[in-house]
Amino acid sequence: MKKQNSSVFITGAQSGTGYGIAEHFAKNGYDVFITSRDGEEAEKAAKKLSDTYGVFSKGYECNIGSEQQVIDIFNDIDKTGKFVETVILNAANMGFNPKDPAAGQDFWTVPVSEFQEVFETNLVWNFTIIRQAAIRMREKGKGAVVFISSNTAYRAIPNRAAYSASKGGINAFAKALAVDLGKYGIRCNVVLPGTIKTERWVQMGDKQIVNGTLTPIGDISDFEDLANACWFLGTDMSKNITGTELIVDGGMSCQLYPQILNELKRKMQE
Repeated sequence: MKKQNSSVFITGAQSGTGYGIAEHFAKNGYDVFITSRDGEEAEKAAKKLSDTYGVFSKGYECNIGSEQQVIDIFNDIDKTGKFVETVILNAANMGFNPKDPAAGQDFWTVPVSEFQEVFETNLVWNFTIIRQAAIRMREKGKGAVVFISSNTAYRAIPNRAAYSASKGGINAFAKALAVDLGKYGIRCNVVLPGTIKTERWVQMGDKQIVNGTLTPIGDISDFEDLANACWFLGTDMSKNITGTELIVDGGMSCQLYPQILNELKRKMQE
């Protein structure tokens, strides 16, 4: 159950995976702060959490590249008297082609600015958030940071070079922070999902690179799977765990040739 005055801060939590994680913490009595690029959507989601679970919840607009905006958000949280004990970094640039998400970013044609933006979102922006949270955690002598990475950090998929590299960077970043921040009682860990049953996944239909039939378990992750992993790493259930990675992908990354299996399946269906 919730400890007194426990709060969680979750990025990209207005819907989808982030909102599923927020719900899990709210159900367990945590006050919830969420961010989105769309401030109105963040506020709506926060109100829904508050109305449904009776917790304090507040939503913020948070845009990439604005360190001052991040500083202002945490200063505003300070005014509520709440302490953000857990930070979950869910928001990400997926490295999709805006016109065709299934196409990803073509190596030969992707603008450098779009390639760079993936790293700005997935690494630099997370750094600004962690630093503000860690300032408060250091004062309290405790805290947990949970990154949402991806199994593509280890098993690349076509036309997602920036995304895979940035997620690999997140894994290394978390380990470095575990070393740097551990003496202040701050733990840093990573959840590595595989394919998740998001609205985008459903919309892509047969263009999906990975589907549940290709995992050893025979299914892909849903929001609850990710929420349970974040709950474990973001609370005292894992109080002596830091600098580690928890893979939640139905065993996909255990296989030697998941991509080849997928291509074979497609050819068989033709």
